[in-house]
Amino acid sequence: MIRILILLGTLILTGCSGTMQKSLDTFNEAGPPRIQPAPLAERMMQVPELDGKKMTIAVYSFMDKTGQRKPADNIANLSSAVTQGSEVWVIKALSEVGNETWFEVVERVGMDNLIKERQLIRNTREVYEKNLPNGPRALKPMVFAGLILEGGIIGYDSNVAVGGVGARYLGLGAQTEYRVDTVTVVMRVVSVSSGKVLLSIATEKTIASSRSGADIFKFLDMGTKLIESETGYSVNEPVNYAVRAAIEAGVVQLVYEGETKGLWKFKDKTYKGALPRSRPLPLADALDKWPNARLYCDKSDLCWPIEEQSQKGNNDKNN
Repeated sequence: MIRILILLGTLILTGCSGTMQKSLDTFNEAGPPRIQPAPLAERMMQVPELDGKKMTIAVYSFMDKTGQRKPADNIANLSSAVTQGSEVWVIKALSEVGNETWFEVVERVGMDNLIKERQLIRNTREVYEKNLPNGPRALKPMVFAGLILEGGIIGYDSNVAVGGVGARYLGLGAQTEYRVDTVTVVMRVVSVSSGKVLLSIATEKTIASSRSGADIFKFLDMGTKLIESETGYSVNEPVNYAVRAAIEAGVVQLVYEGETKGLWKFKDKTYKGALPRSRPLPLADALDKWPNARLYCDKSDLCWPIEEQSQKGNNDKNN
């Protein structure tokens, strides 16, 4: 019996050592700082180009409106659950969507610093260019925006799904646990000239966390010896990454929904056609099912691959 327990303990410890080695490998592979690609970089590049000049858009703020704090056990934690600088990801997504052919983003987040710098230039020119025939050179006026993107992070729901599985036999045990959180982002595009809300969308992104572990606790030789060991490994999806993915999915959805409502047009007209052969899915599900395909979304925000529309349209023409 003791030999069996020792053998089982050895097997568990071998598995645990592999788990610990995986943790160490993950830590060692972190390496030096590197540029993190956008979660939906390929999807954003595949958005059809705009038919016309870039649209000027301003982003003043994109605030955390959840009021949520980071979860902590038995201690008070005043750190916010989500990033407080999400407007950075909004500006980046707007600048890069559709191979950088859609939006010209003007600076509004750091407006105070911009105005101060422009005033400094005026003061400097008044001192050093006051003797010029036409006086100091005037600064060019700032570019105004035709559109404003408003919105924020309105929801952070923790423990939406919690579960796990485990087993223990004669002092030997192993268990796995998981947890799912969700973050919700809303966006709206407002016309500066009329003040009308042209588009409004909401996107969600799940945040998955898991933890696995194994342990052994057993007395041997009639209770005179004790063997005890435990190890574990946890994986937590970064909240900042999830927020960025939700924002990028929202920007992509804004572009498609705006085209559907006639606010702008795609340069590539091939997406036009009859109903798709594949079952249309909501944008988030469509991105997961067809990650490498260009999608068309109808007025109900249901999407399917553009290639199927093109093939269907060609078949109709041939018939």
